[in-house]
Amino acid sequence: MSSPVSSTSSAASASGASTGTAASLITSTGIGSGLNISAIVSSLTANYGAAQTNSLASQQSTLNAQVSAFGTFSSALSTLQATLSTLENPTQLAGYAATVADKTIASATTSSDAVAGQYSLQVQNLATAATLTSQAFTGSGTTEIGTGTLNITVGAASTSVTIDSTNDTLAGIASAINSASNNPGVTASVISTSGGARLVISGTSTGTANAITVTQSGGNGGLAPLVYDPTDNITNLTQTTAAQDANFTLNGYPATSANNLVSGAITGVTLDLLGVSAASTPTTVSVTPDSTAAATSIGTFVTAANGVISAIQSLTGYDPSTQTAGPLNGNATLESFQNQLANILDTVKSGNTGGISSLANIGITTDANTGSLVSDSGALNNALTANLTSVGNLLGGSTGIATQLNSLINQYTGPGGLLSSINQGLQASLTNVSQQQSALQTELAAYSATLTAQYNAMDTAVASLKEMQTYLTAEFNPSSSTSSSSSSSSSSLSSGTLGT
Repeated sequence: MSSPVSSTSSAASASGASTGTAASLITSTGIGSGLNISAIVSSLTANYGAAQTNSLASQQSTLNAQVSAFGTFSSALSTLQATLSTLENPTQLAGYAATVADKTIASATTSSDAVAGQYSLQVQNLATAATLTSQAFTGSGTTEIGTGTLNITVGAASTSVTIDSTNDTLAGIASAINSASNNPGVTASVISTSGGARLVISGTSTGTANAITVTQSGGNGGLAPLVYDPTDNITNLTQTTAAQDANFTLNGYPATSANNLVSGAITGVTLDLLGVSAASTPTTVSVTPDSTAAATSIGTFVTAANGVISAIQSLTGYDPSTQTAGPLNGNATLESFQNQLANILDTVKSGNTGGISSLANIGITTDANTGSLVSDSGALNNALTANLTSVGNLLGGSTGIATQLNSLINQYTGPGGLLSSINQGLQASLTNVSQQQSALQTELAAYSATLTAQYNAMDTAVASLKEMQTYLTAEFNPSSSTSSSSSSSSSSLSSGTLGT
């Protein structure tokens, strides 16, 4: 039997070993207890925050869906509003088309100022720009011509082009004219003919006022062949085309234009003169009401209005078959807009002339089953042909349907409008949810750290207890440690040999 001293020493030794083992267990999990502490802590932490995590995620999903839904609604309103500008102006809607009987003489377009009428047009000559051509010089444009300064004038504008030994050929002179920073409105080129190379100076603007003159000064005098100054009777250049105004008659009365695109000769009509009329053979310019553009504008409006109606139904509706509600189901903002939209579309202008007092009079009605607008193209075209002005007054003007709709939409989509305020509120709510989620994550991290520390402490204690159990078992149940020596004695006795 061991002495008390040795027993105490052994106990101290075991205690020291136990302390060392416990210290190592602090940095591990589950070694002493056999438990998966990491999994346990993770599960407990998740369960602890599950309700709040799910609630915040649900709030975030709902808010994002509402932001997207209001974006869809706003986009539909913008599309509708874009179709209203033409309808708001009765004059613009009541358009006119201009046609020219002889399309080789002219073409015509109209503006909103046009009025119906027929006009006789005869073109005596088109407006032209001046063209000057030099004599033929030998070579292909590389022959030296001379030096000095060319002064080119077109109308009231002029420039001076310096010609020296670096650019004194026809090609060099043409390039110098074209690159002049204050070019008065001419282009220059070189043409090669059987007699030699020629310099061509062409005006870029038509009309008598844009005649070209060219003079020269200084240098060696070699630029003299390029002078054209009729006022001094010097015409060394040949004027192959004179600058002149277009001359034409309207209803037999003479008129002129500096260019061939003539505006103002007929109210609201622009004529593009294309050719010269045969002698005493005028053509007819007809300005007539044009319902094609109006029908297109109204059709675009109906499509856009149905887009808004469809968006509202989709966003606020409920599908009983799938038991799914739209993201804005029951939303007062969209329901209010829908009611106001219906009231405006049902507008009746009893004082409007021509028997056009409502959308129904131009073939636009509401489908009782879907709530969408339905347009009868035949009825619409008949109304536009019979009384385009009356249709314009129904839709436009201060009390027109399009004007009312534009005002209504501005209340929702304009700066500081209702949709802007709603979006700001939703974004603020999303920010608040995000902040709550961040705070929750911080709280869960602290909770997880606390649980981990507690379980690790438990695990360390269990490990220490197991070490102590092993030590005590060895001290108070030594049979297990002496079993090997007993077995050896028994084996010796059984062999029949005894010591003497």
